[in-house]
Amino acid sequence: MSKEFSDNEKLLIEETDVPGTRESLAQDLRNLGVKAGMLVEVHASLSNIGWVCGGSVAVVQALMDVVTDVGTLVMPTQTHRYSDPAKWRFPSVPQSWLPTLYEALPAFDPQVTPTQLMGQIAETFRTWPGVVRSSHPTVSFAAWGKYAQTIIANHSLDYGLGEGSPLARIYDLHGHVLLLGVSYNKCTSLHLAEYRARNPKQTTERSPLLENGQRVWKTYHDIELDTTQFLSIAGEFESKYSNQDVVKTDFVGSAIARLFPQRLAVDCAVAWINKWNPTRQ
Repeated sequence: MSKEFSDNEKLLIEETDVPGTRESLAQDLRNLGVKAGMLVEVHASLSNIGWVCGGSVAVVQALMDVVTDVGTLVMPTQTHRYSDPAKWRFPSVPQSWLPTLYEALPAFDPQVTPTQLMGQIAETFRTWPGVVRSSHPTVSFAAWGKYAQTIIANHSLDYGLGEGSPLARIYDLHGHVLLLGVSYNKCTSLHLAEYRARNPKQTTERSPLLENGQRVWKTYHDIELDTTQFLSIAGEFESKYSNQDVVKTDFVGSAIARLFPQRLAVDCAVAWINKWNPTRQ
């Protein structure tokens, strides 16, 4: 075990009053309002939940225990580096590397390609028995439960978080969003609003894909996304529904958690973007 990991866990233990367990987290989720049969898109931070007996495995088990197999769980399983290396930022790579990367970057494979910067809970969920994953090379989703196949099937390569995406299927099915120890700036569902608002700025992307068993670089259409507006949208959303118990807030473990209907949040975000973003006039 590395010293860095040991030090991080030591700090987490010191900051946790009572260790979380599969059972205690399930009860916290029920107290928040998560119910059997719900369709829930989950964004979660394991470290913010506090020290959990069983770690990310216990969190996934608790979520499944609560929604049950008549409900559905969805998590983003994004892989931002399966894109054009010339556009990589934070960090970028030397120009001299590009020929090698274009030649050697593996094709995205929903069965084996790990998530990138999505956290331990999403990565654990991705590999869980019975979980299925969509085929988009950069913005895939994984799903489990009643509507899993409906949500991940036919994920469009073009406009990957728009009308042909799992986000739109969650909207159609009146799903909920669970922010578990993270803020609205991690709420992938708000991207759907960027596609639905007027005049989104168009762009093109490239990714390595498997096509007829061969790795190919594929060019596809998308829009420029902007998460910097999400916290302002969240303020408008929570203010609009402050007296209607739409956004349920409680602790799950040590984490502040929010549960709300995805459709209402997306609709509010569309209205906000159309009102306040001058580039879309």
